[in-house]
Amino acid sequence: MLNKVKERVSAAIKPIAGSMVALGLSPNHVTIIGFALSLTSAYAFFSSSAQLGGILLLLAGLFDVLDGAVARISGRVTKWGGVLDSTLDRYSDIAIISGIILGGLCDAFWGLLSIMGSVMVSYVRARGEVEGVKLSSVGLMERAERMVLIAVSALVGYTWAGIVLLAILTNITVCQRLVRVRASLRGL
Repeated sequence: MLNKVKERVSAAIKPIAGSMVALGLSPNHVTIIGFALSLTSAYAFFSSSAQLGGILLLLAGLFDVLDGAVARISGRVTKWGGVLDSTLDRYSDIAIISGIILGGLCDAFWGLLSIMGSVMVSYVRARGEVEGVKLSSVGLMERAERMVLIAVSALVGYTWAGIVLLAILTNITVCQRLVRVRASLRGL
């Protein structure tokens, strides 16, 4: 869903990415900075500062877009960079939602269901793509949508509601992706 917006944002941040390349930052440096911002966001949520957590999460999301732009501009797109980015994204997702749970900003049941759904959205995509089924843009809650939902709900003071929605919608997304994989692999 937000992939279409991501293309426009990528064009708008190209000058920022170019500046980062000029400063000598590699795509992996940008990924690690984004990860550090995600961990800082998780700590803010843990400290029950939901609005600060939301702001930091949006900033981390910016770096999540910037690392790819830096890779393309610098000609340093690598498989290792992709693996590192995906791995740190999963750690970030789990840390942020854990911070929300441990900060008492949502019910643990919904928080844990959100973690499971978030991880499984990514897992089903990775596993499906190993089998040759393209799953980008399939389902309601890709990573960008998940992070925006958490950030916006935190900024407006309804973090718990965002987590409940996340728990429901991520697991629906898993089902949507499984249906697509099943349809694509029927008879194989």
